[in-house]
Amino acid sequence: MDRKELEAKILELVSTSYNKDISTLSMDTRIKEDLGGASVLMVGLVSEIENELDVLVQLPVAAACKTIGELVDKTEELL
Repeated sequence: MDRKELEAKILELVSTSYNKDISTLSMDTRIKEDLGGASVLMVGLVSEIENELDVLVQLPVAAACKTIGELVDKTEELL
């Protein structure tokens, strides 16, 4: 999976987990500020990343990401 495919997949998973329109999301979208991320939503997102991409992103690592782009970076490192 290349970077663009990974970005698209994670945007799709964020859109689903946070119930946001994917057209409003980008790599610069701030997880806490822009998505109003409750921790339970992040748990769901991390679970979806694991299920869809077969990669385990630890919850503290994911929760420390400020933007969707940072989350993609961390996921890419683990693939």
